[in-house]
Amino acid sequence: MSAPPTAPADPSTRSGRPKRSVPPARHPTHAVDRAFLDLERRRPEVRWDAGGVAYLSGPPPSLADLRAYVAFRLGELPLLTSRVTGGRRPGWQPSEDFPVDRHVYEVVADGPADWDTALHSALNAPFAPGAYWGVWLIHGHEPDAYALCYRFLHACQDGSAAAMTFRAMLGDGEPSARPLPGGSGVIGVPRRFGAAAALATRFLARTFPVRGHRPDPALAPTGERRLWRGRVPVDTLRLIGAGRGGSAHDAHLAALAGALSVWAARTGVPLPRVTAVLPVDARRADEEQTWGNRCFALPVDLPVGPTPGRPDGSPDEEAPLRRLDQIMAVTRKLRGDTWRQAVQDLVRYMPDRPTAWYLRRMLSPRVTNVMATSMPLAEKGSLGETRVTGTALLPLLVPGHLCGVGLSFFGDWAEVSFVADRALPLGELLPELWEQAVRELEQSAQR
Repeated sequence: MSAPPTAPADPSTRSGRPKRSVPPARHPTHAVDRAFLDLERRRPEVRWDAGGVAYLSGPPPSLADLRAYVAFRLGELPLLTSRVTGGRRPGWQPSEDFPVDRHVYEVVADGPADWDTALHSALNAPFAPGAYWGVWLIHGHEPDAYALCYRFLHACQDGSAAAMTFRAMLGDGEPSARPLPGGSGVIGVPRRFGAAAALATRFLARTFPVRGHRPDPALAPTGERRLWRGRVPVDTLRLIGAGRGGSAHDAHLAALAGALSVWAARTGVPLPRVTAVLPVDARRADEEQTWGNRCFALPVDLPVGPTPGRPDGSPDEEAPLRRLDQIMAVTRKLRGDTWRQAVQDLVRYMPDRPTAWYLRRMLSPRVTNVMATSMPLAEKGSLGETRVTGTALLPLLVPGHLCGVGLSFFGDWAEVSFVADRALPLGELLPELWEQAVRELEQSAQR
């Protein structure tokens, strides 16, 4: 990896990188930031961090070179060198003396057999006191391969802001593929208010029918997280979704439902219901992706359960497509401009207390039991002369949830990651079962 130049050019003038507005000296926190800070105070024993892993092909850099590289790139990511100041209205305040060495670390595997141990050491390592994020360089398992694990406290960033971090650190600066509502204004305010109120009523009501429900735990948690990965060509998911008038994400959720159904049958873990909490980006077109949270949590029931056969005993080959249709019946409205604008308005105007209450309810295992997030990352990425060959999202893993599931779109691949407690039975089978469910969807669609 080449060292950064002594007098780097302004990142806003670098070819291929979007211009970045200069943030104020003190940037206010958002209601969702404050909700996650409240969760950290209420439950300090819980890991409220998420992140991602980039897998690279080539000789790894030294720890000193990586720290120099990260320090160079931090000019494009002002939030990462800031801290939260107190008071009634906390804000992000730039740090006068930011120690990069307390945020960038190294984990060396003792040969190929030690790779999983090194990876999971980075996955479970604590942050330095006062730090909101960390980067771990993982290598030693192969001479020409390594990985970078980036983790952050959710009060610091959401998935869209973290994807911006990926593009600044490893990508080529291409803009995010996230959908954006139109410009805000006074036109249509009464209609927008009605849509936002209807959306809030609909999803707030979802927190009450299961208030008395105490799910039986599927495992006795150890507190140690594990990561398992799978991948399929991104065009496969897109064609499956488009064939029914949906999206690649719809096909992913249908495959996830099928995978969990088979997993429950093999492990004997009962799944009377699976409700996934979906984080939805609600940034306006003029908002910085580098600052804090602008996300909303939506619950979506996944159609799990044994696939019924036909009267003659043969398997029902249309069952995967019926799962897809059930998913799309819910997500079709959420993709529309009216509901997307309503989500944006809720995130922008909802007061602190309702926001914090709603987030606590949506993350409660009485309401949801799987975190399912997805993010378009980049078309390609590199670090010096080494190339990014794969990615894995690290979703938030809430105590009481079965797992966190992340779908990252990178290059030609849709890569699924499952993050779960080490005690989850047969968790390592979930990526394979998901890939199998995608193949079944593809075959059903072709028929």
